[in-house]
Amino acid sequence: MYAYDDFDTQLVAERVAQFRGQVARRISGELSEDEFKPLRLQNGLYLQLHAYMLRVAIPYGTVSSTQMRQLGVIARRFDRGWGHFTTRQNIQFNWIKLEQAPDALAVLAEVGLHANQTSGNCIRNTTSDQFAGVAADEIEDPRVWCEIIRQWSTFHPEFAFLPRKFKIAVTGSPNDRAAVRVHDIGLRMVKNAQDEVGFEVIVGGGMGRTPIIGKTLRKFLPKQHLLSYLEAALRVYNRYGRRDNIYKARIKILVQELGIEAYRREVEEEWAAIKDGDLRLPAEAIAQIAAHFAPPHYPERPTRPAAFLEALRGNIDFARWHARNVAKHKQPGYAIVTISLKSEGQPPGDATAEQMDAVADLAERFSLGEIRVTHEQNLVLPHVAVADLPEVWRGLAAHGLASANIGLISDIIACPGLDYCALANARSIPLAQSIALRFNNWQRAERIGELKIKISGCINACGHHHVGHIGILGVDKAGQEFYQLTLGGSASDDAALGDLLGPSLDTEATVDAVDTLVETYLSLRQPEERFLDTYRRVGLAPFKEKVYAAH
Repeated sequence: MYAYDDFDTQLVAERVAQFRGQVARRISGELSEDEFKPLRLQNGLYLQLHAYMLRVAIPYGTVSSTQMRQLGVIARRFDRGWGHFTTRQNIQFNWIKLEQAPDALAVLAEVGLHANQTSGNCIRNTTSDQFAGVAADEIEDPRVWCEIIRQWSTFHPEFAFLPRKFKIAVTGSPNDRAAVRVHDIGLRMVKNAQDEVGFEVIVGGGMGRTPIIGKTLRKFLPKQHLLSYLEAALRVYNRYGRRDNIYKARIKILVQELGIEAYRREVEEEWAAIKDGDLRLPAEAIAQIAAHFAPPHYPERPTRPAAFLEALRGNIDFARWHARNVAKHKQPGYAIVTISLKSEGQPPGDATAEQMDAVADLAERFSLGEIRVTHEQNLVLPHVAVADLPEVWRGLAAHGLASANIGLISDIIACPGLDYCALANARSIPLAQSIALRFNNWQRAERIGELKIKISGCINACGHHHVGHIGILGVDKAGQEFYQLTLGGSASDDAALGDLLGPSLDTEATVDAVDTLVETYLSLRQPEERFLDTYRRVGLAPFKEKVYAAH
């Protein structure tokens, strides 16, 4: 994994010192809140309902065991003992005191972590596939390109104050685990007719108030032109993106209003002028970055060791966990372990300081010191020997981290909602907990199969409800919390926005409605169909009829 060099370290340290001065000026009254706001946002500090929230960048979702332990230190020293992993592969701390924020950033900087550009109208933290570099289906490791983008975009003077925030995601797999079609720019690594690897460039995706699935801007972009092409795309957005209306300022609106053909002409014209300039990536520069992501040395390990097979046969809990939470690794004798942060009663995505320490310890012992954060608010140990899986499972179970529910109905995505967020209309966490409790019978959950529920407390869609198989949006009705349901969304290769089910429901009725939707699916499905497959085959009508007949 990438390690900061002296330049990176100095840059982050200087940024912390600058922010320390800005905070001192705010506390003294020299800066008003309006003057301070753009400064704190680009340092990852939000003012929420009860306190400040600090959003820490985890570039392309990769974190070392040392860094994970330091996140536990932040949770203990500056928060209330826990953190919240987000759908952008970052972590948020919700109880930060303003006067302590610079100290927290300094502690993060000790291990090469920061909060730069995790908010504000700039290029945000680039995200990727949580299985990058180890997935058996991968064309090429996308983290190399995420790191190149990070270095190019950090404090880019031309793009520090865009019309609106800008999010980029990169996947190296034909099976999209990075949700590239719902980003401002999505990059999918592909091969052309000559078997050369490059990028499909997708633009104008996003959720929020105006959800849109991104459109292909370029079918194949050679690697050496990545930065110049991104620069051209951002320049056109910076030039024409609206600044008079925050709700019309994202690039998706510009692409929608211009049309993809007109936007493409603008980008290609801009690109033609710069493509062979300083941003053209020489092979040696790419190789230098790629060296940081070279596959580690994997000691030879058995593919089906006796102790592992015995655990599979003799322990049903381990067997269930293995079936749900373990994925195929490209290296024989190794596996990818997804750690569920969705245990019963726990807010989705939350981890205590003690759990962070436990994951760090397990990563150090069994995963070459490396951890990943997923878009679905879970964690990953990417380098686990098959022979070590029983011991890893026992270590996770000892800290409440062995829920065997990845991809099942209780593996719910939820934003912090009205419990923390000043923008929210309704609570997300209690609703997620109630739904998980309703479906806490593992035999029933297994019978239901893959079903992705995603909950947002407001239209900003931090919980990605638009692309949930069942999406749930919190709305305010005369001061009461209600929820709208959508069906049929997906963030994968078959990306789609969900269809509105009907009128909003109160909290209790929403939980009942999810139950009704599930039972309707089970009564309609054909063999081997997932919820999404059945919905796409039969449509909205039978689900709507059943839900509203009951309410």
